[in-house]
Order: sequence, then structure tokens, then C-alpha cells
Amino acid sequence: MRDFRFGQRGELRRAEADAARRDGDDALRPLGRDLLRKRHHGEDVKRGELADFAKKTKAVKFFAGKNSWQIADKIDAAFPCARQNELNGKDAEYLLKHGCTLVGEGANMPSTPDAIAAFLKAKIMYSPGKASNAGGVATSGLEMSQNSERLSWTAEEVDSKLKGIMKSIHDNAWEAAAKYGDKGNYVMGANIAGFVKVADAMVAQGVC
Repeated sequence: MRDFRFGQRGELRRAEADAARRDGDDALRPLGRDLLRKRHHGEDVKRGELADFAKKTKAVKFFAGKNSWQIADKIDAAFPCARQNELNGKDAEYLLKHGCTLVGEGANMPSTPDAIAAFLKAKIMYSPGKASNAGGVATSGLEMSQNSERLSWTAEEVDSKLKGIMKSIHDNAWEAAAKYGDKGNYVMGANIAGFVKVADAMVAQGVC
């Protein structure tokens, strides 16, 4: 069983945590002001004060004053999905020290510059939000397409189209990083691929 860390709020965070659980992994699902770590026992958690709930059951652990990045001894992957700058340099150091090899952003700039620098220096698999968080905007685009064409796609069809879009984003970032001398650097690759796409569109429209 792997152990994943997730950001503190947001539908994307809940979706990723639920997906991790379906795969049999131990996922932290924070609720409210503090954190609640829920074990696999098939029960849902009612809303209330987490500290009080944790006192009543052995099924959870309560970590007062802690964030989701610094409460486990072994961490395989982290997914900051809540807000800007939620994962800082000290958090990054803790993640790396405790075995994290993958960070996938699911929010707009959730990692601070010093955290990003730490991930790049450690050469772990780090996906910046401008790439891995593009799925939300892409899904909005798919919804607009359905509306304008008077179509109604199934959830499976939308998911299939989204997977194709995300694969293309990954491949473009990977290839751009490799082409310009830093293979595996998704930050550099996503920046270059995004710039080239905009520049090509401007040339095609005769802007420059």
C-alpha cells in the first residue's frame, strides 16, 4: 500500500483521494480547519470538530497545527490541489526526506518557488500546475463544445477525450524539455511548449 498526500480543499483533491482509495492506497483526506486521517473501514465522516471526533474513535489520527505534507514517516507522492503557495520549501524538504518521488500539482501555483527549486534539484517527477492542472480548463472547453454543437457526451466519452488532451500536454512538455537540453524537466518543457503554441498561433494569424 502506498501513501499519498493531498491538499486541504477542493473538488479535485477529493476526486484524487477517492481514486487513490479505489486503487487500495492510503490517502489522507483533510476536512475543515485541521486534518483528519481516515483509515480504510468503509465509513463516511460526519461534519464536526475533528479533534472531538478523533477522541471518540481509534479509526483516525488527529494532528493539531499540522498540514498534510508533514505528518507521515513514509510518503510516495504528493498532490497539492487546494490553493496558491500551500506547499513551501520546508514542506518540500520534508516530502523529499521521507521518500516522495512524485509531485503533481492540481491547483494554480500551489508550490512556492523554493519548493519547486527543491523538487527540480532532487530530480523527482514534478508536474507543474500549468500542465497537470490544465484538465479543468480542458473539461470546460469540452462542455462548451457540447453546448455549441447541441451534443450530450457520456462521462466515459468526456473522460476519454480528456485523457487524450492530457497525454498530448505531457508529450509536448516532455519533448520540448528534451529538445532544449533538459530532458525530464516538466517545468521548462511546459513553459517552452506553451510559448511555442502561442507564438505559432500569432504567426498563423499574421500578428507577427
